Amino acid sequence: MADRPQGSGMPEKGTPEYDWLYGGKSQSPPSDSTQRVPTQGAAASDRPDETRVMPAARREARGGGGQPPDDRRMAAASAPPPAPKQKKRRWRPRLRLGLIPLLLLLFVAYLVVVPLYHWTQIDQVDAEPSGSKRPDDQPGTNYLIVGSDKADDLSAAQRKALDTPERGGTNTDTIIVLHTGSGGRTMMSIPRDTLVEAPDGGTQMINAAFASGGATLLVERVEALTGIRIDHYVELGFGSVINTVDAFGGVEICPKQDMKDPRARLDIKKGCQQVDGLTALGYSRSRYVTALSDLDRVARQREVISGVGDEALSPWTFLNPVRYWKINDAASGAIRIDDGMNPIDLGRFALAMTGDSQTCTMPNLAAPSDPNRIIADPDRAPALFNAIIDDTTVPKRACTPTGRAR
Repeated sequence: MADRPQGSGMPEKGTPEYDWLYGGKSQSPPSDSTQRVPTQGAAASDRPDETRVMPAARREARGGGGQPPDDRRMAAASAPPPAPKQKKRRWRPRLRLGLIPLLLLLFVAYLVVVPLYHWTQIDQVDAEPSGSKRPDDQPGTNYLIVGSDKADDLSAAQRKALDTPERGGTNTDTIIVLHTGSGGRTMMSIPRDTLVEAPDGGTQMINAAFASGGATLLVERVEALTGIRIDHYVELGFGSVINTVDAFGGVEICPKQDMKDPRARLDIKKGCQQVDGLTALGYSRSRYVTALSDLDRVARQREVISGVGDEALSPWTFLNPVRYWKINDAASGAIRIDDGMNPIDLGRFALAMTGDSQTCTMPNLAAPSDPNRIIADPDRAPALFNAIIDDTTVPKRACTPTGRAR
């Protein structure tokens, strides 16, 4: 660099001012020269008098016009925002998931409690014969079903329609052995005019045993005649047939001819039809229209009983609480059972009454002593009796609607 002219006001070379402005070889700057500030990485304690950079304050924390910040504003800024107000919901009924199992539980309880209650309303009788002459225990279960003229539970209008007084049930025109087991279900009717041995010797019609000795003597005579051990006794009165059929809303019958029987209060046409309880009772009791009289009647009795069983299998029986109550009430009002029967046994009997079964009349012949009486056919009856005793399939030739040979 060219030397600057003297007296120009610029510092002269070699002076401290010159070295400070243009730099010089001196390593020690003068004491009053401006010095470079070291970086802030050094400890603050090494530079106690150093000017420091303060962090910038947040705009929200600064006070306006140089005033200190307002504490309330700072608290409001740091506090979380208030939760939005929720609208008050109106209560509306909703079907919750827990309600469905509760309703199902109550429904199942109703199905159980109703028959248990009506069980307490059923009359029980002693139907077990005494002595050691009874047949031994046999496989399967055998029920003796007896239809009596018990009418003390009929209404005044029903007794007037039947032209029958109130009575306790001392006569029977329906005797059926119902067998259930591995050999299938079989309903075998024993005609009321069948001759059996009398307790004091001689013979008598089997329905006379019921009239004179009740359930116990009738069970004894049936066992002596057939060799079949009776496990349970069920007696159905007039009222049970009428009221049970009406509770179901009627039952289907299929007469094979027009039937007009004033004694049974019956007047119906040929063909399948739905009938009420009074008509069903008359249909099962009529004996003066068809040629075989009692033998045809027992077949119609089984038809009515099977029809009631078919109605009982309808889902509507269990799904309709009112219908379910009426059926149980009607069935318990005019039924008698043996005193050894419990609710489970009665339930099994009700199930045995439903579904398909073989229907037979005891194989029979006209009695040699009286053509108006019958006896068990000595050639064909044992095959039917033994099939029930052994719980095997009943031979078809031994199972006919009237009990007569085909």
